[in-house]
Amino acid sequence: MTYTDIKHEGWISKLPLNWQPYAILMRLDRPIGWWLLLLPGWWSIILGARQLEEAGGDAIRLMIYFFIGAVLMRGAGCIINDMWDRDLDKSVARTANRPLASGQVNLFQAGVLLFFLLFTSFIILLQTSFLAIGLGILSLFFVATYPYMKRITWWPQAFLGMTFNFGALMGWAAITHSLSLTPLMLYVAAFFWTLGYDTIYAHQDKEDDALIGIKSTARLFGDHSKIWVSIFYILMLIFTGLSVLSMNIEPNWLALLFLPACHLVWQIMRWDMDDAQSSLMIFKSNRDLGLIMMACFIAITFLSPHIGFSGAALQ
Repeated sequence: MTYTDIKHEGWISKLPLNWQPYAILMRLDRPIGWWLLLLPGWWSIILGARQLEEAGGDAIRLMIYFFIGAVLMRGAGCIINDMWDRDLDKSVARTANRPLASGQVNLFQAGVLLFFLLFTSFIILLQTSFLAIGLGILSLFFVATYPYMKRITWWPQAFLGMTFNFGALMGWAAITHSLSLTPLMLYVAAFFWTLGYDTIYAHQDKEDDALIGIKSTARLFGDHSKIWVSIFYILMLIFTGLSVLSMNIEPNWLALLFLPACHLVWQIMRWDMDDAQSSLMIFKSNRDLGLIMMACFIAITFLSPHIGFSGAALQ
């Protein structure tokens, strides 16, 4: 049986047959993508709310906007990726049945859907702050060029890290109308998180990628991937701690990071690099890691003593 991560089941299977290829093109059958895009934005909104009085209502409103935007923009990014890769996808077992590669959807149809998703996302973006709007527009350059990176660099996962985590900057900008050291450190932390989990994800395709010349950190690191992913996860925890400390929070609250650290250790111990299903399962478990981190940030925001904020705003 050909290995694929496309799921024609659940609510997707209940859609009209002519709608299903578009839902799959947007990866609506695989919500893990929008979760990973969404969570850094939610982290940043929660931490940013700590800097403001009576920010609870704004935080909830922005979290709803970011949720809708993440689903739409993840779908748009997948369409752009599949437009770039429609010929390459035919040569990879996991992706050969994608709608553009298999011919279920043509380029014009995909382009119309892409325009609708981008336009709707822009309308939602307009409901945030001027700075967040600017960051959102800037992120489009990375979204559009990311699919090309696997053709020219062994580090496309690093470029994905830069692309996928703009929410860490935009969430803070949306709720505080500024930037500071806190979201910048959070962005770097999320960058290393993505570098780790997408290296795990890329191990699903390493054999096919080698045959067709696609580069990835999975192929670059090879049998040493667990060591490299462990380093990336350690750096994620370090920069997360620095982000929290930049808010003048008492250092003892960093003990909460023991919880996500335990989950990351579990990932490394459980992961079988040579089993595609194991790589997919560990990759997907990063949604749980993100939610654990979010719970830590909620505790820090609402329970830790408010002793001031030293992060210099970058207006």
